[in-house]
Amino acid sequence: MGDQPPSYQATEQQPGMQQPAMPQPAMQQPVMQQPGVMPPPGGMKGQWVPPPQQAIPGCPPGLEYLTQVDQLIVHQQIELFEAFTNIQMANKYAVKNSMGQQIFFAYEDSEFCMRFCCGPNRSFTFHILDNAGHEVMRMRREFKCCAGCPWCASCARDCCAYEVYVESPPGQLIGMAIQSGSKWKPHYEILNANGESIFHLWGPCCVWNGACCTCDVDFNVYGTDQTTEIGKITRNYAGFGREFFTQANHYSMSFPMDLDVKLKAVLMGAMILVDFMFYEQPK
Repeated sequence: MGDQPPSYQATEQQPGMQQPAMPQPAMQQPVMQQPGVMPPPGGMKGQWVPPPQQAIPGCPPGLEYLTQVDQLIVHQQIELFEAFTNIQMANKYAVKNSMGQQIFFAYEDSEFCMRFCCGPNRSFTFHILDNAGHEVMRMRREFKCCAGCPWCASCARDCCAYEVYVESPPGQLIGMAIQSGSKWKPHYEILNANGESIFHLWGPCCVWNGACCTCDVDFNVYGTDQTTEIGKITRNYAGFGREFFTQANHYSMSFPMDLDVKLKAVLMGAMILVDFMFYEQPK
């Protein structure tokens, strides 16, 4: 915010003297759109977190604010055309802190034919923007026609396991969220840029909730021992109308404050993978 205008004491105006003009507040400069950069939806009308003032060593540019939070709230935007026609539209998510201030905006880049024919199994690329409309992160998933089965995910990962690659800045891999094998419960691995397994993400036996079930669903994040709980990704119940008629979901994420900012970003990729696998099914 700009400097506050100086205060003036009220004085009686003498004859022939002119009242000093009050200074006008500085006008906010519009955000300039760069080639290939999409500004945040609705311009700057929402309550956005101010951009970081200085770089942090070891932190990808644009992700500095993630070093200050231990919780994220993710709201998927409602698509009216999708609600009325049941035709998959490109997903959009608002990423906020615990106070409701928006940190990032994520929008899907995918082909209409892929969305129409393959539904939630489609390939996608998500562009994550900061409050100035700069792309600070990118998430992508390739199409696999036989992927999704938990029994085959470990023995044939190349063709049977869904994978989301997280890049920050775009083009530089910082980690992956990969579907892993299990007998019944959803199971994912969080890998770093070197392909080393850092966390395991486990869901419950029954992951579906909706208009008839007003409960939240937790996907717990464990360390490599799969015993020590590090955090969780929760799919929050969003209300009867939203659950029954739309596929717009609400999520919350919690993790240690001092967790590597790159792993926090990869957990966001795991959240999107969970959303597509279980909560993007046609109503």
